[in-house]
Amino acid sequence: MTQSLKLEELLMFILGIYLFNLLPYDWWWFLVLLLLPDIGMIGYFFGNKTGAFVYNVFHHKGIALVIYLFGVYLVNPLIQLIGIILFAHSAMDRIMGYGLKYDKGFKYTHLGEIGNKTDG
Repeated sequence: MTQSLKLEELLMFILGIYLFNLLPYDWWWFLVLLLLPDIGMIGYFFGNKTGAFVYNVFHHKGIALVIYLFGVYLVNPLIQLIGIILFAHSAMDRIMGYGLKYDKGFKYTHLGEIGNKTDG
């Protein structure tokens, strides 16, 4: 993954922090909830295809934005929080090289193979 893509993801993560700051929650909630979207890995207990689908639902920034904007529309801070956590977590994962999964297996992502030193 190139440095410019990592910088882009870092800026999206910072945006997530900023948006969280606009909500009426204590900061410790952000830290506690930030890793929660990884619960999507449970899907891998049912095979690679199901695992990739479930994981990607929890790590898709488009879905996160739709949830956040729905919360904005409803003026519902909890729904906004869910969208922000999903968005920030996905950006954080991509900074570290974890992308959306292919149904070939957990280590195969749209950013390259996890653990492959030639990813950049």
